[in-house]
Amino acid sequence: MGFVMDVSGSGSQLTFDAGILSKLMSHPDPSIAMAGQVGSQIKIRAGNIWLLATIRSQRMHERDHGIIMAHVDFLGEGEEERLTGKISNFRRGVTHYPAPGSEVYAVSSADMKQVYAADARAHVEIGTVFPTKDTRGALYVDAMLGKHFALLGSTGTGKSTSVALILHKICDIAPEGHIVMIDPHGEYSAAFKHNGALFDVNNLAMPYWMMNFAEHCEVFVTSTGDDRQIDSDILARCLLQARAKNRLAETIGKLTVDAPIPYLLSDLTNIIQNEMGKLDKATSSAPFMRLKSKIDELKADPRYNFMFSGLLVGDTMAEFVGKLFRLPSHGKPISIIDVSGVPSDITSTVVAVLSRLVFDYAIWSRNEARRPILLVCEEAHRYIPSDRVSKDSAGRAILERIAKEGRKYGVSLGLITQRPSDLAEGVLSQCGTIISMRLNNERDQAFVRAAMPEGARGFLDAIPALRNRECIICGEGVSIPIRVSLDHLESEKRPASEDPLFSQLWLETGGEAEILDRVVRRWRAQGR
Repeated sequence: MGFVMDVSGSGSQLTFDAGILSKLMSHPDPSIAMAGQVGSQIKIRAGNIWLLATIRSQRMHERDHGIIMAHVDFLGEGEEERLTGKISNFRRGVTHYPAPGSEVYAVSSADMKQVYAADARAHVEIGTVFPTKDTRGALYVDAMLGKHFALLGSTGTGKSTSVALILHKICDIAPEGHIVMIDPHGEYSAAFKHNGALFDVNNLAMPYWMMNFAEHCEVFVTSTGDDRQIDSDILARCLLQARAKNRLAETIGKLTVDAPIPYLLSDLTNIIQNEMGKLDKATSSAPFMRLKSKIDELKADPRYNFMFSGLLVGDTMAEFVGKLFRLPSHGKPISIIDVSGVPSDITSTVVAVLSRLVFDYAIWSRNEARRPILLVCEEAHRYIPSDRVSKDSAGRAILERIAKEGRKYGVSLGLITQRPSDLAEGVLSQCGTIISMRLNNERDQAFVRAAMPEGARGFLDAIPALRNRECIICGEGVSIPIRVSLDHLESEKRPASEDPLFSQLWLETGGEAEILDRVVRRWRAQGR
């Protein structure tokens, strides 16, 4: 096809014969037909080694219009089989560089099979490598989960279905796994009704006393500025007294305000009332009144019953953690926690508590038989927002900590988002595997480009041009960066996130009065 002109550490400049490229376009092998186009692979001979590279950009030669100049990024190298001439023992990275003048060849589908064939490590096949018709693209499960992963894509690109596909495949090879998924839109319950445990506000029963002090402050302290510090100090003092009333507290040498010891909300309000009545208190009664009225408001509001009910006082911690983290799994390795019915003002706190429980369990179970947990966070930009969007929150703090330290303790993080540019700085770069679907926003594209390794740059330019259910994967979970057309998922395994067909639905009519009646009843009862 052409020759190497100059060589640098990560890539090279080539010249192609335009006539040969146009002839190859009609070749029956789709890989060879794609040869020479941006995003396709080519191979370069260096002694008895074949170097594989991706074409990043092309331009026509200034003087000779029969020659095309191209920049390529090196992917890896493999040995040449003596008898067949095929690539074998392919590995990532380059140790033998080509010399200027080396010949450049098209990569065939047979070569692609050798290069992308999954090795003996545990893996799941998720789709077909572009542009071949039968070369399977695989994700290495241990490498992907061991160093976290992120799945990115604009709305409508098939993101939710892709997540369901990957999680179903992982569940199939690990039926006794431990996956916790936070689902903010209630989409995934439909996808995992057969092999998952489904939780929402009606059956979650998450005890309020499991919150640590920072999470208590997020829910109970409503003031800002200097008043917030005063309110927080009073809450810390009263909360410690309330926890100390439990008999469990006597078994603990030094009780802290963060210890998950059950207490009664009525005890907490009584202690606040008593502290307010003391004559030697340093402040006015206003901070005490603010705290007491907020706690009374949460107790009285039926929307908060899943968390602040008087029935959640018993010591159910082991039972709650067991059912949530699937310990044991009972053949249902995934928990779907639908937080769509949670009142919006405490959604981030609920997510913070769930994430912290995962991390704390991993820390305190280090001397036990290991049970790694995968925490999947849909709409991650809501809970780990960048400084530009929102300042500190308990949820962001714990999820950032999991991103930085989780793998040491056996906690894996899966982040799913349509706005990577709104994620906290540094979180995306902690993800060892990045699965990127089409991203329409230029800022998001730039953010992903910065997080991906150098060798994947040629693929990155294709992100705005990807079709639905097509993605680019690079990082630890794959041997080299790949572009994959994802497998079709059966309808009963898909999340409930289909776009409405306006043209069809707007032709239907009838039964509106009954629909309105039922909707208003549910609306008033807030889903109960």
